[in-house]
Amino acid sequence: MNSLSSILQDQVVQQEPDNSRPVPVLRRSNRVSQFPSYLKNYYRTNMVYDSQDHFDSQCSLPTYPIENYVSTSQLSSSFLDFVSNISLLKEPTTFKQAVKFPEWRDAMKDELDAMVNLQTWKVVPLPAGKQAIDCKWVFRIKHKADGTVDRYKARLVAKGFTQIEGIDFTDTFSPVAKFTSFKVLLTLAAQNDWHMLQLDVNNAFLNGLLDEEAYMKLPQGYVTGVQGVNLAFKLQKSIYGLRQASRQWFNAFSKVVIQFGFTQSSSDHFLFIKGLGDNLVALLVYVNDIVLAGKNLHLLTQVQDFLQEHFKLKVMGDLKYFLGFEIARNSKGISLSQRHYALQLLEDTGSLAKKPSASPLAVHHKLSKDDGAMLEDSSAYRRLVGRLLYLTHTRPDITHDVHLLTQFVSSPRKPHLDVVHHLLSYIKGSHGLGLFFLKDSNLQLRGFVDSDYASCPDTRRSITGHCTFLGNTLISWKSKKQNVVSRSSCEAEYRAMATATCELVWLQSLLSSFQIPVPHVVLYCDNKSAIQLAMNQVFHERTKHIEVDCHFIRDKINSGFLKLLHVRSSNQLADIFTKALPLPAFQSIMSKLGLLNIHQTPT
Repeated sequence: MNSLSSILQDQVVQQEPDNSRPVPVLRRSNRVSQFPSYLKNYYRTNMVYDSQDHFDSQCSLPTYPIENYVSTSQLSSSFLDFVSNISLLKEPTTFKQAVKFPEWRDAMKDELDAMVNLQTWKVVPLPAGKQAIDCKWVFRIKHKADGTVDRYKARLVAKGFTQIEGIDFTDTFSPVAKFTSFKVLLTLAAQNDWHMLQLDVNNAFLNGLLDEEAYMKLPQGYVTGVQGVNLAFKLQKSIYGLRQASRQWFNAFSKVVIQFGFTQSSSDHFLFIKGLGDNLVALLVYVNDIVLAGKNLHLLTQVQDFLQEHFKLKVMGDLKYFLGFEIARNSKGISLSQRHYALQLLEDTGSLAKKPSASPLAVHHKLSKDDGAMLEDSSAYRRLVGRLLYLTHTRPDITHDVHLLTQFVSSPRKPHLDVVHHLLSYIKGSHGLGLFFLKDSNLQLRGFVDSDYASCPDTRRSITGHCTFLGNTLISWKSKKQNVVSRSSCEAEYRAMATATCELVWLQSLLSSFQIPVPHVVLYCDNKSAIQLAMNQVFHERTKHIEVDCHFIRDKINSGFLKLLHVRSSNQLADIFTKALPLPAFQSIMSKLGLLNIHQTPT
């Protein structure tokens, strides 16, 4: 029996070339193969694939690389620099990752030094019977207006979800402005050529004093000179993560801005207005991020200097990157997208090489809570749906599908995860899609409302869908399952109409904060029975169970605020929020929503 070495030797002999004739010498280039330079700042195809990824059988490369769906041809040079820079660096997710790099070690040191200087805590032995709250490090890269790195920011965050209500905290809320308020602000800025500046309050929560006695574990990387066992921080000021921290910080902040002459909006308590006309200044707060908007740049600078006297601010310049939103501006208006967020989502889920889909969900696709096998690990599904929810702030096209997926987070199954993968394929081909706020638009409020009668196979509840335009700009939308079972399509439509009317009333109140009159709004509905019911003064026996909604809508009609108009079903824009549509209908509605894709697929 031949040994392994002899078998290999035989194979080598058999494969030796015939030396009886000359072998031509092939010329080979010494040039190093490089990736195209115009794509150097963008995502290359990741090499982690799941069962749904596609490959070329000859070269083992993905058939649908992400590079084919990223184009720079529609971007200005300044915005190209910005989007390229914010894609270059990665943020660590754990202390072990961050401590390897000097810039992150310095950032953690700066955070601890700031807290020590502000006397945020005292190191003491944990008293008997007291429970110390755990903490963690969170890392963020702050970018300048041109996308270059402004600073590396490390934030020490308490795990406030372990606090006990009534013992560790009492009242709590988070100072986060409504995203619809932010979109209205962008609409008005585009209309009136307002300047928009961004400020970041350093260690904002340290400005709030604690009323309760609270203890926190020592963080990773902290060295103390205090002797003793079972040491902990006794918190004297609020820090990020504490349940009451947001409330304490906002109380301190609101007192300062009201002192300067700002008026707090009754529609959104985190919006402050000062002045009128060209001298109007709007201030929007989202935790510790602040947006200043107004025509008069000198007044904006005055407000900025005043806040700097009371809080430690970081001036970020023109508004470009806010809460994961990318803001670009030209002579026609302002674009708002989550391009980078969508690409990061695709990369984290190994979906950069997926074959793109033309629509987010198959037509007439129904999901039930009992279909398919249960997922072994449901946490991954929940995280994915949570990240998709945040993407719906600029993506009305996926709102209905994500709303559908949220109904199964308690017990997700295989068909539900399949829909998530299909949705990621759709996002792959449209990751640059976002809102566009037109400059040459009026300020008329228009709403579209629709319902899908008894569409839930588990509860037979109907789906409400509505969207609102300020002029020609889409500013709000919603897809929601109704709270009760409707007995007819007319009732389902009427309940949807009541929900949409509430949104329109709130928007009217918000616009009044900017001294913008809204004499009346128009609501388009494709159900004639629901319109007749709203106009009819006589209640019938079969409509008594929706009498409250009837009175509410009829009062708005009688006051002249609301005008109901019929629209053909083919022109009903709210259809996209109630059901999965055929591709032609889906594309037709998408073209009317005023969306803009900053990365068109190269031809």
